[in-house]
Amino acid sequence: MSNLDRRPTARELGGLEGTSAGPALDLLPGKEVLLGESTRVRRLLPTLGRRLVGAWAFVDHYGPDDIAAGPGMQVPPHPHTGLQTVSWLLDGEVHHRDSLGSDVTFRPGELALMTAGHGIAHSEQSPVGHPRYLHGAQLWVVLPDGARDTAPAFEHHPTLPGFSSDGMTATVLVGELGGAASPGTTHSPLVGVDLALDAGSDVELPLDPDFEHGVLAASGAASVEGAPLDRGAMLYLGTGRRTVRVRTGDGADGGPTRLLLLGGAPFEERIVMWWNFVGRSGEEIADYAEQWNAEGERFGAVVGYEGDRLAAPPLPPVPLKARGRER
Repeated sequence: MSNLDRRPTARELGGLEGTSAGPALDLLPGKEVLLGESTRVRRLLPTLGRRLVGAWAFVDHYGPDDIAAGPGMQVPPHPHTGLQTVSWLLDGEVHHRDSLGSDVTFRPGELALMTAGHGIAHSEQSPVGHPRYLHGAQLWVVLPDGARDTAPAFEHHPTLPGFSSDGMTATVLVGELGGAASPGTTHSPLVGVDLALDAGSDVELPLDPDFEHGVLAASGAASVEGAPLDRGAMLYLGTGRRTVRVRTGDGADGGPTRLLLLGGAPFEERIVMWWNFVGRSGEEIADYAEQWNAEGERFGAVVGYEGDRLAAPPLPPVPLKARGRER
């Protein structure tokens, strides 16, 4: 998914000075952003107060939206470098095309994992005959220096491992939790897990104490370590936790609860993230934008998409400023 902001802010991220030295419970309420012509998302990362959770650098939550009378998601071809996209649906379908020739429609419970590496372009659309509702999350993972120039790749995993316990079903998108390990490729210590909880659940999940973690409420509401978490918000849990306790109410306040647990080793490298690019300097980012707008070979072409591709917006007129992991 693209960052469609026509005046995106350039950010320098990474380093350990903003990482919690221990457990935290910081609420990240998110910001509503228009994505394309028809889809509104809640942007949880980067947001006021925090820019990274492990290597997770971008978290958009959208829906549930009733798209029966409209086109649904319509994101034209756009580029990426230096990151992975993790696409996760709770409702609906998304048609993915990319410059590698991938042409895949993915659905709830299926992992769409794209590694941009050296450079890739892709588009995302709701199919013409799409389901009524669209609901999901789009996530970006920063690639470490040793992998950021790797060859681009796309993975579609129709089934994923998981486990059930005490009214909860966990599905592991990336990394490993509770003995279940995802087949998705990762390049840094990372975890991403979908948690479906029945009403009245009270569960304690194992965590890696060397990771920092965040929990996003995609639907319903929960109490995380005693802190309330409502739909569309995220709690930053800090580091040093070996477990996290999650409880849900009786279901009278909005139905079933779905959470996304995201975590990873604090990302030590400093990066620059602007629009849909991740690099290590403002000069690199400018070069990526110039190559994309010139239709250079780095990104290739998305075959089969009918319409214009997105142009990179003008670069900001001011030099980049190091801001660290916290805003």
